[in-house]
Amino acid sequence: MSGTATVDAVTLAILKGRLEQIADEMDATLFRSAFNPIIAEAHDASHGIYDAATGETLVQGKSGLPIFVGVMAFAVQAVIEKARHRGGIHEGDVWIFNDPYDGGTHLSDFRLVKPVFRDGAVFCFLASVGHWHDVGGNVPGNYNPAATECFQEGMLIPPVKLYDGGAFRQDVVDILSANSRLPMSLYGDLNGQINALELGEKRVHALIDDYGAPTISAALAALKARAAEMMRAQIAELPAGTVSAEDFLDNDGIVDEPLKIALDLTVGDGRMVMDFSRSSPACAGPVNISRATTVAACYVALKHIFGDVPANAGVLEPVEFRIDPGSLLSVTAPKPVGGYTETILRLIDVVFQAVARIAPEPAMACAYGTINALSLAGHRGTGQRWVMFSFFGGGHGAHGGGDGLNHGNAPISTATIPPLEILEAAYPVRFTQWALRPDSGGPGRYRGGLGAIYEVELLEERADVFLFGERGRFAPRGVVGGGDGAKNRFAYQQNDGEHRPPMVSKTVGVQLARGQRLRLETPGGGGYGPAFSRPIEEVARDLRLGFVSVEQAAASYGVAFSTDGTVDDEATRQLRSREAAT
Repeated sequence: MSGTATVDAVTLAILKGRLEQIADEMDATLFRSAFNPIIAEAHDASHGIYDAATGETLVQGKSGLPIFVGVMAFAVQAVIEKARHRGGIHEGDVWIFNDPYDGGTHLSDFRLVKPVFRDGAVFCFLASVGHWHDVGGNVPGNYNPAATECFQEGMLIPPVKLYDGGAFRQDVVDILSANSRLPMSLYGDLNGQINALELGEKRVHALIDDYGAPTISAALAALKARAAEMMRAQIAELPAGTVSAEDFLDNDGIVDEPLKIALDLTVGDGRMVMDFSRSSPACAGPVNISRATTVAACYVALKHIFGDVPANAGVLEPVEFRIDPGSLLSVTAPKPVGGYTETILRLIDVVFQAVARIAPEPAMACAYGTINALSLAGHRGTGQRWVMFSFFGGGHGAHGGGDGLNHGNAPISTATIPPLEILEAAYPVRFTQWALRPDSGGPGRYRGGLGAIYEVELLEERADVFLFGERGRFAPRGVVGGGDGAKNRFAYQQNDGEHRPPMVSKTVGVQLARGQRLRLETPGGGGYGPAFSRPIEEVARDLRLGFVSVEQAAASYGVAFSTDGTVDDEATRQLRSREAAT
């Protein structure tokens, strides 16, 4: 996409808005038409515009998942490379695939890539990605914590043509449908993605008609250059030097041993080196990720810290990545990668921790660090198959400007937690509790956000339960002297009482009977700054709201309360003076 036209500042701002609107409209089209609640309600999808020659991200919709910004560039590049050896790219082509090692994340995320032609040549690519409800494999919903190879996680589709020169290939759809427990859901989501791309193509042509291809090309180049320039400027403001941070995954679902994610971060001369060489090697279970996914996760972490930088490929120009090919952060087929969300959340955590050590001001504490992918599956009395897959929220990390968000979405995305009303309407379950979890936020001058408590009762005869979570053994960390958030807890009922998984945060094939319940208590976010420096009136407010207990107020914040709920000034003075003396 090249052009010699120049673009003035006003026109560039207008075109930036028009281009983002195209991606936003594609997002909205899929969200409104998808059959699957994970897309329709939770917005686990994304759309964007990509460079015709390099596949780099040019524009992404604001409602889609940020984690897809980096990986979708790799996905478009995979299509460009595949087409180079398979007769080229033609007008009317649409490619489909879910290969997690070739520009992907995990097998549930299906990608469609469509070239937009202008005057006989590719002007840009449009791409859509959405999390399909079920794509085969051993576990309904596809989060299989016991997988030891990708074949146990679902069907793997390399880049193939869904449309060949405008001709729809029903045989491809037949293969996809035959490998899903929920083929109608698959059919609806697929058609929603097709419609989103068709709308995007119309909008791109309308924009070119209004301004001309050279002007649009010049604007896209300018937006990328501006992002790179802003990123260099932001990095240049950080103190030069090298800092290190590390955090751990509970286990890989197969071997009950922790896995290390380690970062050595070097800053200098407007550039940043992110060295993950000390991280654990590839593991047997499904918490491995591909290199493309690692890069995308770092992009998300940097965008949280440098929020003013535009969302395109220019963000990563001043960043160098060092990732050991034998690491769990850079695996190839057939290593399982189905739990990629848990690993990228830990990656984001170590980036936050490293930045906090070199520059506390823009830093933030760790968020709850797990999506707690929960699947319940069974058959209704009619014999119809049902699969409930959902993810759940928790507390976000505090930062230098305030407390962490209570019960937020995972920081890898803008995806929303599916409403309980939708889940109860679609599946034979009842939520007997959906509430904030007291005392779960990490103590600090700014308190970490609270996690949540979810309790689910089964209304059908029986169901199998699968959980893929994290943070059961290693709590979300605070920064700049802040305390850690509460750990993840999962329990389920059986005839002989309550049980917890041996792997703490992961379990496969637990059977529930009608009336039995499962309970998920999600982590809170880490705190920011010393807890005893939190103003007494703010601790009192937290107590009134039920965010902290009397016991935590005294132990973590040095604030004592009388039996009537008022602050005990003398006891508080003694508690805080003892802390100051130490």
